[in-house]
Amino acid sequence: MPSTNIHAPAPKSKGGLARIFRASKHSWQGLVAAAKHEQAFRQELMVVIPLSIGAWFIPVPPLQRALLFSVLQIILIAELLNSAIEANTDHISLEIHPLAKRAKDMGSAAVMLSIILSAAVWGAVLWQWYAPAQ
Repeated sequence: MPSTNIHAPAPKSKGGLARIFRASKHSWQGLVAAAKHEQAFRQELMVVIPLSIGAWFIPVPPLQRALLFSVLQIILIAELLNSAIEANTDHISLEIHPLAKRAKDMGSAAVMLSIILSAAVWGAVLWQWYAPAQ
């Protein structure tokens, strides 16, 4: 028998294609917000977009090309998560607090590690294909 409690929360999502379209809309709004409000995201886009395009023209096997492209997207993913942590932390309180600092520093560390990973992968792939034969 269905619940008659009028105060019961409504289901979060009904699923189906409508849910996919709503989720896509929210995802797009998140990308736009990051590009509009986050300087670091814009700076990373200025590097990631040209390198992502350039990855298609580097004469490497398809799997390596996919790897070059993927590690660049990891930078943007890490930056989006870092920005979300920072926005939520600031929304809760603008007070200086050790836990807030820890959360923000950990988000920043994730971005840094994603950049190091990307640089290492790009360096290894390019070295393998373009280094002088020994």
